[in-house]
Amino acid sequence: MQLDKTLALVTGAASGIGKATVEALLEKGARVICAGRRREPLRVLAAAADGAALAIELDVDDAQSVASLPQRLPEGWRKIDILINNAGHDRGGRRAFDEGSAEQWTAIIETNVNGLIRVTRCLIDGMLERGFGHVINLGSVSGLKAYATGTAYAASKFAVHGFSESLRLDYRHSGIRVSEIMPGLVETEFALRRWGDGDKASKFYAGADSVLNPQDIAAAIVFALEQPAHVNIAQLVIMPSGQE
Repeated sequence: MQLDKTLALVTGAASGIGKATVEALLEKGARVICAGRRREPLRVLAAAADGAALAIELDVDDAQSVASLPQRLPEGWRKIDILINNAGHDRGGRRAFDEGSAEQWTAIIETNVNGLIRVTRCLIDGMLERGFGHVINLGSVSGLKAYATGTAYAASKFAVHGFSESLRLDYRHSGIRVSEIMPGLVETEFALRRWGDGDKASKFYAGADSVLNPQDIAAAIVFALEQPAHVNIAQLVIMPSGQE
């Protein structure tokens, strides 16, 4: 894929892996729609792209926000070639199942699974009409191996894994590729948003043997996108060198 001829949409683009992915795609010459709930960081990110990026508010948990997306995009920004489903969270996670409420756990599923499905369903028809597209879902190694204190998050990423593989098989003859990027531990704002405690988040990352950074994952996404048309990177597992 020649990225300088494409239009991409990145969910959860305001920070972390999403922001790094926007920057990596812009560097390759793609135009990028920076989507997410936090208006100001999205605006700043898009403003730095000299017309090559567009900021748009998108709440993947809100069915109406997603359904109205095509109509809210300006002319010239509607034929989306690449979807990066990056939005996700683990708020309230890293504790035993009985220590959280059902509402907290299902909120993780709502964003990480249902939100991803909503956005994909919103955009897939256009890709099918054009016979061209690439959907990249941000999974996790937690979708391959569960861990204690990760019930809802691991469940969500196992679901992303199954959805990604089935979606790839659905469209294997359509000109649409589907890839799942499955990182190990990446140092972002993720832990801060999980706990709402900056010190706890910093100690969590400092206690790890090694961590990835958002640019590592963005580079993997670009690698999957740039493969020849007959090559589909189905799953790509990325681990810090010191992680089990």
